[in-house]
Amino acid sequence: MSLDSEFPYSLIISLPLPTHRLASSALRALQVDAELSPYVRRSFALKGPDHSEMNSDEDTRTILETTYQAATNRMLRVAVNGFMESLGVVLGVMEELDIDVLGNELRR
Repeated sequence: MSLDSEFPYSLIISLPLPTHRLASSALRALQVDAELSPYVRRSFALKGPDHSEMNSDEDTRTILETTYQAATNRMLRVAVNGFMESLGVVLGVMEELDIDVLGNELRR
């Protein structure tokens, strides 16, 4: 990530999920909501275990990477707090309703 003088505060959140389908579903669910503040930028990517997008097979891209950039540290904190709440809802729905997640829980 390059330093941007307009958005000097940044954070990358890498969330490993069990399958590409779950990672892709989470990405689609989370990217629907645009950032409300013009002082915050957010981008998503699905990455493989080597953290690359290009060199990994689609099925190995199970890491949802969310990159935040903000004008102030406070704006970054507020945006990430909101994201974490949304992420909690998405993961909760997956845990309750998704067959793959339920299958993993039953195997434990």
